[in-house]
Amino acid sequence: MSYEAKGSLTAVFDTVQRSEKFRTREFVIEVTEEIRDRTITNYVKFQLVQDRTAILDRFQVGDTVKVHFNLRGSRWERNGQVNYITNLDAWRLESVLPQPSSTGDGMPAFSPDPPGPSEAPDDLPF
Repeated sequence: MSYEAKGSLTAVFDTVQRSEKFRTREFVIEVTEEIRDRTITNYVKFQLVQDRTAILDRFQVGDTVKVHFNLRGSRWERNGQVNYITNLDAWRLESVLPQPSSTGDGMPAFSPDPPGPSEAPDDLPF
């Protein structure tokens, strides 16, 4: 599933080489929303993997960004204990102008499956 979130870039961490062929980089955005005249602030941590770790190089802490990400989960067992891990795997970041993180009706700035392309007329010659 593909999701997106808008917020202020709060923290950017160094790239971590997890194995010879796998590397990750984490970052945090601050997502603020208004719900019933209350301001709710959440800090959401994402990860970038492999060649996407360089995406963060063009952003600075404090920038307002839109993060496109996939929700991933895995199950693993060790010594008879079952554990579950959830990752927010970012695959694209966009710079955006600062805007309220709420749609005005109390809905958060997270939205599943962004809308498809606009219904623009086809002006291609073929």
